[in-house]
Amino acid sequence: MVGRRRRTAEARPSSAPPDPVSPSDLVPPSDPGIELAGIRRGFGDTLAVADVDLRVEPGSRLGIVGPSGCGKSTLLSIVCGLDEPDAGRISVLGATAAPGRLAHCAWMPQQDLLLPWRSVLANARIPLENQGRGREEASREVWPLLERFGLADFAGHRPAALSGGMRQRVSFLRTLAAGKPVLLLDEPFGALDAITRADLQDWLRSTLVGEPRTVLLVTHDVEEALLLCDRVAVMSARPGRIVSTFDVPTFDSGPTAGSPVVATPTVGAGNGHTAGSVRRARLADPRFIALRDAVLASLERAREPEGPDRDAPRFRGGVATPESVR
Repeated sequence: MVGRRRRTAEARPSSAPPDPVSPSDLVPPSDPGIELAGIRRGFGDTLAVADVDLRVEPGSRLGIVGPSGCGKSTLLSIVCGLDEPDAGRISVLGATAAPGRLAHCAWMPQQDLLLPWRSVLANARIPLENQGRGREEASREVWPLLERFGLADFAGHRPAALSGGMRQRVSFLRTLAAGKPVLLLDEPFGALDAITRADLQDWLRSTLVGEPRTVLLVTHDVEEALLLCDRVAVMSARPGRIVSTFDVPTFDSGPTAGSPVVATPTVGAGNGHTAGSVRRARLADPRFIALRDAVLASLERAREPEGPDRDAPRFRGGVATPESVR
């Protein structure tokens, strides 16, 4: 709930904002996506990840689940160029050197990390200011996102006046405003209560339909990974390895079957479906339940001390297949 705090002097930008960048400009057809091959990383005597092979197709969303301490966040650090592997090779949109990988990535951490002395608008425009834009220009560029995310009325509020869910929306807006084609989401909703987390999962799914990016999501929540991603990879206990991957089919039903679900806070025009009703239908779908149970079973095996079978089958369209993990 928004607290009663005095607004700062932030105002709506004086001139009309420019049209947002087309998502197709951020995910070109020749985009090679993200590729990791034989990645190993250790810290002292501790081997964090070993022999990790992954590919994230351009414009797709991959979720990574695994036991605590298995190296999920370490992989994100390596992908975005903040860390380097001890062995193996990595490519992000064709860039292999750390500066090039970093230039392609925007990271949303577990905590919102909003600057408490800045307003919502001022926090949202930080990535553009870091790129050399002036405050007025940066404000004009992020204003359409504030309106789209339902935050325009709170542009002058400080973070302390916002609910946890609103703070996370500002954090994701700031990540999106960076204009990077790759988004790295590190347990973005892990600190929120169940109701707020469910609402933001629906909201994020809708946002990524309208603003597609290549997404790598780390989470402990299997249902969250299945709701938000096209594929889910399971990591073993440390040293982390990819032990299985699961393709997530479309579970939408009703008049909009086969098309992306757009999550909105009100009843959708003409179909009478709210984001919550679509979510409940998906969670109750027998195919979704079977897939969730398969991921959970793989995750349970991944917790075993000696590790699971690394040749575990993939799960495609609700049916397990013997394909090897890519």
